[in-house]
Amino acid sequence: MNYEVIVTCAVTGAGDTVGKHPSIPVSPKEIASAAIEAAKAGATVAHCHVRDPRTGKPSRDVALYREVVERIRESDTDVIINLTAGMGGDLEIGRGEQPLEFGVGTDLVGPLERLKHVEELLPEICTLDCGTLNFGDGDFIYVSTPAQLRAGAKRITELGVKAELEIFDTGHLWFAKQMLKEGLLEDPLFQLCLGIPWGAPADTTTMKAMADNLPAGATWAGFGIGRMQMPMVAQAMLLGGNVRVGLEDNIWLDRGVHASNGQLVERAVEIIERLGGRALTPAEGRAKMNLRSRW
Repeated sequence: MNYEVIVTCAVTGAGDTVGKHPSIPVSPKEIASAAIEAAKAGATVAHCHVRDPRTGKPSRDVALYREVVERIRESDTDVIINLTAGMGGDLEIGRGEQPLEFGVGTDLVGPLERLKHVEELLPEICTLDCGTLNFGDGDFIYVSTPAQLRAGAKRITELGVKAELEIFDTGHLWFAKQMLKEGLLEDPLFQLCLGIPWGAPADTTTMKAMADNLPAGATWAGFGIGRMQMPMVAQAMLLGGNVRVGLEDNIWLDRGVHASNGQLVERAVEIIERLGGRALTPAEGRAKMNLRSRW
């Protein structure tokens, strides 16, 4: 069991949540404010995507990331910044018998293009989504091939940024360990991402099986989406891991009650404390994850 818990708050994500929640952070100011709110509620890490301020759609615009990071760094609130590098892997297969007529949801770029904002802003952590995955029941696929992953891992290591390996299924973990064998990564973090259709389900058996297959001594966290967010907080802690909550993964505090990022962090911290543990400060989190401070 882990009693010294890193709490990550994923404050907005790239999902279709705008319009389903009255206060999803969209503009850089709102996203930075959400990260600061989460930190003040007890989060160790803020995991950030950006969105087009006009449409609310997910974006890869480096200028938007820059504004978010600058606003957080200029505040008087310390929090570890974790930027997604997962954008640019979306492929919407053409419908029916026209699979090569890719849909408007396609945003597919190379592995180094996905890291442009990381190169410029040098966050303490960035993510690397460790494999291709069907997303939902339609024709959407997230694409991250072995060659793309090797190129991305090598560049992240060169930049001196800590890689957080996003593991959506067991094959992703297998390949993540392969990249370690090949020397492409240095002491990465692992994030077990459970409940996304159609990846690994959010249940005890699956999280334990994945945790049991992590490299010895790995620093890891796990989360579940939707109603499984808080149960997986307890489950990850019991299995020796750290935790993640936030509006990227779940928009509800209670049945019919919309959450804020701060409220989700507060609830996670309460679970941690009731289990006899405590949430780590950003300074403690940096030490535990062997981060290079960017402050």
